[in-house]
Amino acid sequence: MSAQPITLIEAITQALAHEMRRDPSVIVLGEDVGVNGGVFRATAGLQAQFGPERVLDTPLDETTIAGLTVGLASQGMRPVAEAQFDGFVYPMVDHIVCHAARFRYRTRGRLTCPMVLRVPWGGGIRAPEHHSEANEAIFTNVPGLRVVMPSSPARAYGLLLAAIRDPDPVIYMEPKRIYRQYKELVPDDGEALPLDVCYVLRDGNDVTLVTWGAQVKETLEAAEKLAAEGISAEVIDVATLKPLDFATIAESVARTGRCVIVHEAPKTAGFGAEIAARLAEECMYDLLAPVERVTGYDTHIPLFRLEMKYLPGVDKIVAAAKRTLAAS
Repeated sequence: MSAQPITLIEAITQALAHEMRRDPSVIVLGEDVGVNGGVFRATAGLQAQFGPERVLDTPLDETTIAGLTVGLASQGMRPVAEAQFDGFVYPMVDHIVCHAARFRYRTRGRLTCPMVLRVPWGGGIRAPEHHSEANEAIFTNVPGLRVVMPSSPARAYGLLLAAIRDPDPVIYMEPKRIYRQYKELVPDDGEALPLDVCYVLRDGNDVTLVTWGAQVKETLEAAEKLAAEGISAEVIDVATLKPLDFATIAESVARTGRCVIVHEAPKTAGFGAEIAARLAEECMYDLLAPVERVTGYDTHIPLFRLEMKYLPGVDKIVAAAKRTLAAS
């Protein structure tokens, strides 16, 4: 058990170590994950504990990492690969989309691809180009993939355990802005959290705030600010984007009649658009106001001088929630 509260990044390390002890088929691979413990130190100490055959330092070649991961998974291993940064996943897409996501379909269930691709995701760390991207919607469009994004140390631990144990490929996107932002007590008990489930973090009756990843923090802060003005906001952490637990969102909107969707990816064709479309299709008569989206802009995340202006903030979320209330 963890004696002290730990950060999100430490929860990831804890989950990896737990599964490697429990299951000898679990291996970790990626650029600098062994000797250096990864660029964010998510795999710190694992090579010393489990050896270089189970914690592999690979060449600086994302295409090879993805191909090797798919091959290992198809032959009975449970590899956990690291993409190092979100902007580095694009060379991996061919193997992930054309092979990993199709094994079950292609073989009529005879073969699966139990792999996890860990992707440090999102902006807010003053990184250069290609190191701060919010590209989750790319993978939510691919049949056969699960897309998971934790927002707290406890959910990072439980969801990563579930992802590693899942028989199909999981894209596990880690919001690097909150890697070390706060700590929680996370027992190392091996208890996985359910995938494909939204988490209601705060109950409310006036407006539903839907978000995921690093934006959960700002959304909860916005809910607190609204509460101080007498507005009751329900906050939902999507957690698993694909497949989406839409029923939880629909149930909340049926009660509140209003919805604000918050994400830092660009607005056009962001995953929030899918949620908004389904609300229009399935919950039209529950809505008392148009769905609002608070998102990043349709441009690349800028360098650090403008970075925080790009990311949705508390005031923008509060303003959007008030607009939904004013509309009715």
